Amino acid sequence: MRNRPIPGSSGLVRAMSLLGDPVLHGACEDVTDFGPSLARLVEDMFATMYAANGVGLAANQIGVPLRVFVYDCPDDDEVRHLGHVVNPRLVEADGVTVRGPEGCLSLPGLEAGTPRYDHAVVEGVTADRKSVRIDGTGWFARCLQHECDHLEGTVYTDRLTGLRRARALRAARRAPWGRTG
Repeated sequence: MRNRPIPGSSGLVRAMSLLGDPVLHGACEDVTDFGPSLARLVEDMFATMYAANGVGLAANQIGVPLRVFVYDCPDDDEVRHLGHVVNPRLVEADGVTVRGPEGCLSLPGLEAGTPRYDHAVVEGVTADRKSVRIDGTGWFARCLQHECDHLEGTVYTDRLTGLRRARALRAARRAPWGRTG
């Protein structure tokens, strides 16, 4: 078996975009340049995700409005899923809707019960243009939906309603990193 470097091992940890940053609230652009800068971006995203103890990270969470995300996330059976997707499209989200705890590296320390389907399929390509189809269940399905949402300019708090949404946004305003006003 060929030894491959650990994703992110040569990457730089980048600053995280936080709730309220405009880059998180607009749709990202498709990647058209598959050169060295994309490989560097993916490597930096892994490094940043690992430094923040996350299981997924979208490019706009580090200020880059491109359709790319990385993940290192278990499913409900503790099977590890590791990879990245360029120009991902959520092609299936179905099954049972589960309201489970969800957090976000762009809202550090906050969590809220967020409804998600327990099955999701994402299609796209890798940084070297190989087609990928990722089929996720349980916790990993939640991760796939969460990261695809980011690339559309949606943060998980946008999926909350009523009192749950009000509490989450109030907590975000009070957080040390939160916006005042």
